Amino acid sequence: MSFNPKLCRNESEVESKLIVQYLLPALGYDPSKWHQEVALGGIRLDFLALLSPVFPSINDPSPKPCVVMEAKHPKQNLNFHVRRLRRYLAKLQVIYGVLTNGKDFRIYELVDDQIELIFQCEGLEIADKIEKISDIIGWDKLAGLATNKSINKPIPLTALPVPIDIKLPFPESNTLPFLESLQARIMKTIAIYHNKGGVGKTTTTINLAAAISRKGFKVLIIDLDSQANTTYAAGLMKFDTEEEDNLKDCNVYNIIFYPKSNYIHDVALKGSFTYPEVDVIPAHINLIWQENALIDQESSKFQLVKKLELVKNDYDVVLIDTPPSLNLYARIALIACDYLIIPSDLKPFANEGLRNVKNFVEQIDDFRSFTNRSSINILGVLPSKILTNANYIKATLPKQEKIVEERYGFSVLETRIFQREDLSRAIDNFVMEGDRQIPDPKSIFDFKPDSMSAAEFEELANEVLEKIGLRS
Repeated sequence: MSFNPKLCRNESEVESKLIVQYLLPALGYDPSKWHQEVALGGIRLDFLALLSPVFPSINDPSPKPCVVMEAKHPKQNLNFHVRRLRRYLAKLQVIYGVLTNGKDFRIYELVDDQIELIFQCEGLEIADKIEKISDIIGWDKLAGLATNKSINKPIPLTALPVPIDIKLPFPESNTLPFLESLQARIMKTIAIYHNKGGVGKTTTTINLAAAISRKGFKVLIIDLDSQANTTYAAGLMKFDTEEEDNLKDCNVYNIIFYPKSNYIHDVALKGSFTYPEVDVIPAHINLIWQENALIDQESSKFQLVKKLELVKNDYDVVLIDTPPSLNLYARIALIACDYLIIPSDLKPFANEGLRNVKNFVEQIDDFRSFTNRSSINILGVLPSKILTNANYIKATLPKQEKIVEERYGFSVLETRIFQREDLSRAIDNFVMEGDRQIPDPKSIFDFKPDSMSAAEFEELANEVLEKIGLRS
């Protein structure tokens, strides 16, 4: 049996056609010796091949002859994922890691807390070099390492991943201290915020929502920006005249102004930009002058929190798009959220604006403390609308990311969203009805699913879900 990388058109096919159907059987791993979608202490692994039933434990410092296998979209550059693989191996103390997009195949080895590339070949060469690969990470090789390291010992209770079905060799009275599967049912609310405009907030909100929805999670988008760009991108603005405007009397203002009516399900509409569908609370241009009425009504700051609480069992993820300002709507979003993503093109003005973001978040956290809400969990700055120039990516981008971390104190997400024509074309998509041009915006997954941009947002969804404790 051989492997043809041309048959892999997306990440799912790299997983199924390369790893499951070819690589694992060729390396001697029967189904009892590998597991897919493994969650360990907040880390989500695509594949874990190991000496059953020994599992890695975050609390066990001894290196383990296991193999973590991470599959990526065929158009993804694997260099962008080495840092995350190093973190996985170092944290779990797993010796070997495989990183592949079908076209490029790599094996890394954990040495102290760093990883070294010990094997690399093209996808077309995998079949010819399978013996060499097996000599490094094959079942027989790892069995020998296990014997030498004497790691066949009882499984520590805290080491068991969830939700792998294993008979526990412990008394029935023992219980797992933390079940990620239970955490998965807790609604997570994420604000997308930067006080500078034009950094990709709308693009991030729409495509991240689509990516998470495609993984089987129930998603709600809330647009709190009076520019209503996210409302448009969600396919909710199909009217031509003010008389046809069906949003002016039913939008996010109704949610936050009326305490005993206009609940989430009363106002939410179905966004037509992606499938599965995503619920959307629309914004409206009238939010600009309606802000004064909300300022005079102190309880407006809390109405979104209260109404989200009523639907906490109906959604897994809520994404809130915010205005690029320090106004009341931005405050409402940050009061309501659990997590924060800060999209930024990392240019000077955007970086300087991070100081405003930091001060604003600190003010909101002080306010939240008086209402018994914990501080906002900042997931990090998301590099977005990044230039695709190779020299820029190699020389300038790392410096800009370093500035964000060292000067402004924000971590930088590992995923990068590059400025590509496909993203703008997806939102600007339209259909013709006679001589009338009807907006028909799409997510990148519905517009061009095999694009590099789709692969990048797939990676972003994986990273975000891992950080908030949800698994796809």
